[in-house]
Amino acid sequence: MEVATLTWNVIGIAVLALAAVTARSVALAGFGLDSLIEIGASTVVLWELAGTGEKRQRQALRMIAFAFVALALYLIVQTAAVLVGGFHPHHSAAGIVWTALTAFVMFGLAEAKRRTGSALGNPVLITEGRVTFIDGLLAVAVLVGLVLNAALGAWWADPASGLVIVFYAAKEARGILGRR
Repeated sequence: MEVATLTWNVIGIAVLALAAVTARSVALAGFGLDSLIEIGASTVVLWELAGTGEKRQRQALRMIAFAFVALALYLIVQTAAVLVGGFHPHHSAAGIVWTALTAFVMFGLAEAKRRTGSALGNPVLITEGRVTFIDGLLAVAVLVGLVLNAALGAWWADPASGLVIVFYAAKEARGILGRR
C-alpha cells in the first residue's frame, strides 16, 4: 500500500507541475508541492530511523514542519498576488482529471489501510490511513476550485482552494512543533 501511495505521488508531482505551469494555477502548484512534502517526509522518517537518539528525532520533525511552513507561506504569497492582481488562471482539464483520480485513489487506499491496520492491530497503519484520507480531501478541495473556474469562470476559486492547503499545512506544522 505504501508503494502505491509513493508511486501515485511521484507520478502526480510530474502531472501537477505540468498542469500548474500550463494553467498558471496556484491550487495545482500547492497540491503538487504537498505531494512533494509527503515524499520528503517519508524520506526524513527513513533518515531518522537509520539513526538513534532524541536529537535526531527533533531534527527530523523540524525538517518536516519547516516544509509545511514553507508551503503555507508560498501559497499565501501566491494567493494574495493572484487575488490582488486579479490574475485569471486558465482552465486545466489535466488538473481536473488528475485531482479527481487522486481523490478516488486516496480514499480507496485510506480505507484499505484502515481495514488492514484494524485487522493487524497496527495503529501506525491506521494513522497513515487517516493521512491518506486527508490527501483525498485536499484533492477534492483543489478539484472544486478547478471545476468552479472551468465551469463558471470563477477564477478566484482556484487560488481560494489553495487556502485549504494553507490551513492543512499550518495545522500540520503547529502539531509537529507542539510535540517538542
